[in-house]
This record gives sequence, C-alpha cells and structure tokens, in this order.
Amino acid sequence: MEKIKELENKLQEVLKEKEIIVDEVYIEKKNKYTFLTVVLDKIGGIDLDGIVEATKIINPIVDEYDVVDSEYILDVISKERG
Repeated sequence: MEKIKELENKLQEVLKEKEIIVDEVYIEKKNKYTFLTVVLDKIGGIDLDGIVEATKIINPIVDEYDVVDSEYILDVISKERG
C-alpha cells in the first residue's frame, strides 16, 4: 500500500499543472482481471479529452512505479458527480 500512496502523490504532483486532482488510486480484482484504477477530478468536471490527456501522462509514471506484480489493466476514470 505504501507504493500506491507514493504513486498517488507523484501523480498529484505532475497533474497539478493541468489543474487535475487525483482523487484516489487503488487496485481491485474483478473476476480474473486486476485493475489499477486512478480516479481524477477537476473543478468544473473533467471531460473525455481531459481523461485521455491525463492517461498519456499517467501511463509512463505507473510503469515506473511498478505497483502491481502481475498483469493489470490501467483504468483512468473521472469522479462521479451527482
């Protein structure tokens, strides 16, 4: 869990320039798949283009931190509203 927190802090630092907030980072198993989920938020909301842009930034950082020992799916999502 310490690696996850370090990853979350690094992502927060990098995405701050884009005014994107890292709300949560967690690992979850669903059936036979492992997901590394990054939940993002932004004042006024974050659209699909913002998620795509953020994913391009997040992906190499996630690879660098190597927080999941097995194969996984990186899932970058926006925080639910309403």
